[in-house]
Amino acid sequence: MPDTPKPPKSAPRSGTSDRDLFGPEQLPALRVAAWELGWLLGRGYAEVSAGKLVGDRHGLNQRQRKAVRRCTAPEAVVAVRRAKAVPTLDGALLGRPVAVDGFNALITIEAALSGRVVLVGADGGYRDMASVHGTWRAVSETGAAITLAGEALARLGAGPVTWLLDRPVSNSGKLRGRLLETAAERGWGWTVALPPDPDPVLGASASAVASNDSWVVDSCAIWLDLPSAVIPRQLPEAWLVDLRLQPGPC
Repeated sequence: MPDTPKPPKSAPRSGTSDRDLFGPEQLPALRVAAWELGWLLGRGYAEVSAGKLVGDRHGLNQRQRKAVRRCTAPEAVVAVRRAKAVPTLDGALLGRPVAVDGFNALITIEAALSGRVVLVGADGGYRDMASVHGTWRAVSETGAAITLAGEALARLGAGPVTWLLDRPVSNSGKLRGRLLETAAERGWGWTVALPPDPDPVLGASASAVASNDSWVVDSCAIWLDLPSAVIPRQLPEAWLVDLRLQPGPC
């Protein structure tokens, strides 16, 4: 590897809580691991074998390996993502339609509200550590997450906004109701669709797509990182873990 960063002298082994696994003393090794994984992926290495190689080299546990995977992409892919990203500036969308990957966006904002770790990846995208596997339930932060997302979309000038929720996920219908109720209260022009699988719909959409799912981001024409439009401005105390080797402004 040309110009590869030197691995830190000590690997992350200080504990099992996220505060231990993603604390300041762990970040040098995690950032180097993310850089190495991106380098390998960019040269055709398989994700599973490359992830194991990097994880073993740095003594990462399974949760740390998952974080590194979620934050990593080959340099060429990162460059394309950045080129088609909507800037999170007031009025940046200028009335452009937006399709929101509902669970994907809200769960990350909920994580920030609850003080859980939010990762910043090589493409600058904000991602959480949670996964939706057929089940979702409202938490105490859900209402605030909806409102914060809506305020950010309004500030960006988005419109109309369509939220897409996975129909097979439990409680998707209840979340649809909460989204529409909030939109009615705030005068936001939202619709909510429940397709069996939102990913192909989002990937083929002509709208700006608010999602941090890697496949969706790589497939869509224009990408909006909605959590990054919310968190720095509206949740400045959120716990961000930036795994870029040379972190830039978020």
